[in-house]
Amino acid sequence: MARLLTGLSLGYFLVMLDTTIVTVALPALSQSLSEQQWISNGYTVTFAAFLLTAGAWTDRFGARRVFFTGLISFAVLSLVSALSFSPSMLIALRALLGIAGALLVPSSLSLIAAAYPAPSSRAKAMGMWAAVSGTGLVAGPLLGGVLTQAFGWRAIFLVNVPVAVVALVLSGSAPVTPPKPGRIDVVGQVSAVVALSTLTYALVESAWWALLPSGVAAAVFVASQRRPDAMFPSRLLSWGLLAGGIVNFALSGVLFVLSLYFQGSRGYSPSTTGLAFLPLTIPTAFNPIFTGRLVARIGPRIPAVSGFVLMATGTVIQAFSSSVVLSVVALGLMGFGVSFAIPSLLVGVIGSAPPELAGIAGGALNASRQTGAALGVAILGVLVSATSTAFALVAASVVLLAGSFCFLGFHSRTQQETPC
Repeated sequence: MARLLTGLSLGYFLVMLDTTIVTVALPALSQSLSEQQWISNGYTVTFAAFLLTAGAWTDRFGARRVFFTGLISFAVLSLVSALSFSPSMLIALRALLGIAGALLVPSSLSLIAAAYPAPSSRAKAMGMWAAVSGTGLVAGPLLGGVLTQAFGWRAIFLVNVPVAVVALVLSGSAPVTPPKPGRIDVVGQVSAVVALSTLTYALVESAWWALLPSGVAAAVFVASQRRPDAMFPSRLLSWGLLAGGIVNFALSGVLFVLSLYFQGSRGYSPSTTGLAFLPLTIPTAFNPIFTGRLVARIGPRIPAVSGFVLMATGTVIQAFSSSVVLSVVALGLMGFGVSFAIPSLLVGVIGSAPPELAGIAGGALNASRQTGAALGVAILGVLVSATSTAFALVAASVVLLAGSFCFLGFHSRTQQETPC
């Protein structure tokens, strides 16, 4: 069982690694802020948009099949990405990688739910899943900086291939989950892709006309989810999903802003920038294990809210920090906050869904999180260009405090409907 859990966790590790490993390499990939944002968001936009469909496919076609398809596709696309010869080609390949990554998340969560049916053991397993995948945050900035400086940016994509092979071998004993008959929600999927991509385009390129089709597509998506055969039950369209989006809005947005700040204003090299992020990323490698055990004992409310508050506090300190010591403290608080909030959200949202809809619930939560990641890079990038790094970080801290209230609203609702 431990072998299987490690293999499934490595699948999400790849997703997290590919998100953060690119961050410190952005100045080497392009000198254009717009291209840098799209190299980052080309992955997160499609990842977010296709997570909903990936969740539906997981429940309909079986989690094992979807997981293996995503894993093999991720390895092949990473290899091709290393051969890119222009920023445009890399952006396109990053978008395809996002789709492959989307297949890995709900399928691995569904397989964990099947392998660990007891709520307490499932909470601990998800804590371990988050911890192993969280090492992608640790390895990403540091490994990205070292590889970029020593071998060039192409190496940051080649490193995905051996990790995918190991994950494939370890997860070979994954259980075969019974498929759930039903149709694919084409209207919901297309409208989600259009809404997210046009909103991100409007923010990155300051093309405000794109807000109109984005709003229309968002309205179509919301309306489509009121049907009985929608991608996921309407009760999952809750404050919990919004809270998940806020976590990644702040995490990805702050990583993007600080990567540019450390290299542009402080003059750090890519490898030094990766080292600077260690106080944030190291807690995500071990604290989710403790969080999973804590949630199994007392429930997700206190750990989740504590995580939001810690992230907000660390972000504010970093906004006004001019010393290395204060930066270490600030980033450490953010790292512990993330590793409290995310496992708690996973247990809370997936625990509120029926077992046969675990894939859709996992897809919905992670779609919300990755939507938040894409918007965090876009919005905080705009704020940095228009104002300052400090202003962007303060804005992120305010959003994080709002996230704590969102989770409280979600927890109150699920306590009334279905205990987490």
